[in-house]
Amino acid sequence: MENEKLKVFDENRNPIGAAARSDVHKFGLWHEVFHCWFIRREKGTDYIYLQIRSARKKDFPNLLDITAAGHLLVHETVSDGLREVVEEIGITLSMNELVPLGVISYCSVSESMVNKEFAHVFLYESNHSFDEFILQDEEVSGIIRLPFTSFHDLWLSGLERVQIEGFQIQEGCRLPIVKSVTKSAFVQYDPHYIEKVLTAIRDYLDVPKNN
Repeated sequence: MENEKLKVFDENRNPIGAAARSDVHKFGLWHEVFHCWFIRREKGTDYIYLQIRSARKKDFPNLLDITAAGHLLVHETVSDGLREVVEEIGITLSMNELVPLGVISYCSVSESMVNKEFAHVFLYESNHSFDEFILQDEEVSGIIRLPFTSFHDLWLSGLERVQIEGFQIQEGCRLPIVKSVTKSAFVQYDPHYIEKVLTAIRDYLDVPKNN
């Protein structure tokens, strides 16, 4: 996976060549990713769905993350990013089912990488039950959901804890999850990115701004 070739860009999103995924992260080269956030309205409440990253993941193991996401390879277009949804969580979608939220650029730095991404971000209104998610073991170990307003307020309004529910696969068994977590249970998204995404989702759902 680290040797996969990605398109690389300058800061203005002009293509300048290709590089191995490992070098893209090592040298902080701009590249493209595909992000798909699942939401579902049930009994008057809008829920947002997140994956639990596998314990086998090199980066951010066991943390809660975007429903499905991944890098776009050198030969791929944005629509090819749909393969990530199928591979990671077993849901087949088409582009006309997605709501585009724009291309969001951001840079994040961790101990293991410098990550400069142009994220093609989409929203999907799901009607799938938890039983319909088929997970890629090495990538995803579970799926959870929480009210969108709680997720929004955790990141943007100082809420300290949120209640999540869903399932996680352990030793081949699907175990239910219902618990309260803090922000530390999530991948620590770039502030610019998460504000853009959550504001766009809130506007799409027409959630009042004081929520």
